[in-house]
Amino acid sequence: MLSDTKIRGAKPGEKPYKLTDEKGMHALIMPSGSKLWRFAYRFGGKQKLISLGSYPEVSLAMARERRDEARRLLAAGIDPSAKRKAEKLAQADTFRAVAEEFVLKFEPKWALTYSEKVKARLAWLYPVVGDKPISEIRAPDLLSAIRPLESAGKAETARRTRSVAGQVIRYAIATGRAESDPTTALRGALAPVQGRHHAAVTEPKAFGALLRAIAGYEGEPITRAALRLLPLVFVRPGELRHAQWSEIDLDAATWAIPAAKMKMKHDHIVPLSTQAVAILRELHPLTGRRPLVFPSLRSRDRPMSENTINAALRRLGYDKDTQTGHGFRASARTMLDEVLGFRVDLIEHQLAHAVKDPLGRAYNRTAHLPERVRMMQAWADYCDGLRAGADVVPIRRAQA
Repeated sequence: MLSDTKIRGAKPGEKPYKLTDEKGMHALIMPSGSKLWRFAYRFGGKQKLISLGSYPEVSLAMARERRDEARRLLAAGIDPSAKRKAEKLAQADTFRAVAEEFVLKFEPKWALTYSEKVKARLAWLYPVVGDKPISEIRAPDLLSAIRPLESAGKAETARRTRSVAGQVIRYAIATGRAESDPTTALRGALAPVQGRHHAAVTEPKAFGALLRAIAGYEGEPITRAALRLLPLVFVRPGELRHAQWSEIDLDAATWAIPAAKMKMKHDHIVPLSTQAVAILRELHPLTGRRPLVFPSLRSRDRPMSENTINAALRRLGYDKDTQTGHGFRASARTMLDEVLGFRVDLIEHQLAHAVKDPLGRAYNRTAHLPERVRMMQAWADYCDGLRAGADVVPIRRAQA
């Protein structure tokens, strides 16, 4: 029978050896010096062995408690090894485990902004269903996780969170870990989402006032630079937040966004006007030593929050129903078309929307680049005029 003194003083040998306790338990002393608790037993006519932990993390008394628990299972006709395997399997098939596997498999194909949103929606579900076996999740479980979003007025986020839950569960069905998708039963349980566009100022004089407000922004320099640049490049806010200095060539005045960051999964080139280049040159001494152009204030290795731009606009007096960061795309599209008269296909291409040539093929990233360079410079100059309060006379199709 073992004692703490004996197990503590056991020295490693050239080969593993046992120090026997009682009732089938022993300590296995390894050449490396590790001391491992083992319990040997018979079940169904077969000799079996399970681990009880390692010393000193698991003391002699704790190892004996685990041995006695295994003996109680045997007395009840339960194989301790099979029970342990079943518990591990159940743990591996929780909603959280399957969701993490799902993300690991498909994340390489997602844009960074979409990946962030998927993870945020899953994080909302985890407290309620994360540790529940995915095969046992029912519609009421998911509804109790999603309902608080709806109650907070985030009906669209609630709908998208339900959608992500459905993707994970359907992945579990495909891999043999669930049999049905309870999210289908939630379609009538959540309030319908009212379709709406991202709020945007599209009237020239009002847009000029917005640009003047941005010019007077007195918050963090990185946020101010992002606010000033976004109207000039009118990319999606997520694309701006994840911009890296390695993608930007200030001498060539171009920003090459890789396909992985784009919603349409195509490389995209943003011509930079002289005004945009000036903003980036001014920012470079502040963030240019690290990869991200617009890092978070809390960590320079993470992009600024997706709420930063909209929060800054609120500070300037523009509520969510008047202007959003995404809304600068609509502002530019409207005025480039209706005021400056540029071809719609050029505008759409610069917005990175799906545009095809006369043969039905998607344009590559350099398509119409000289024309887009001229358009982006004309837009920046036009914004300068609006900010200065200049009167604007619409020009119908004067440029192509």
